[in-house]
Amino acid sequence: MLKKILISIIVFYFLVLLQTSFLVHFTVFGAVPNIVLILVIAWNVLEKKRNYFGIANALIAGFFLDIFSNHFIGFYILILVGSAIFIKLIFKRYVRIPFVDKI
Repeated sequence: MLKKILISIIVFYFLVLLQTSFLVHFTVFGAVPNIVLILVIAWNVLEKKRNYFGIANALIAGFFLDIFSNHFIGFYILILVGSAIFIKLIFKRYVRIPFVDKI
């Protein structure tokens, strides 16, 4: 578990650096693509329902986005952790995939 957390810290650190320093120059309809948000949502959608490592990833990613942004500390943490918890709740209550539950 510690190895997965360290790898997540390194990956999200470099993704946030890429997003805040390089992708700022490439806008899509006037907005900067948020690859960290896309990765957090994809991780939580593809993760098993009973595994909560996606919420920890959202916390790590939100922390790094808060450090490199001009918003108050906790802004991106609230957004990413809230979206991760929302995805987990929706998938736990309303989505049932039979072949994944057997694994």
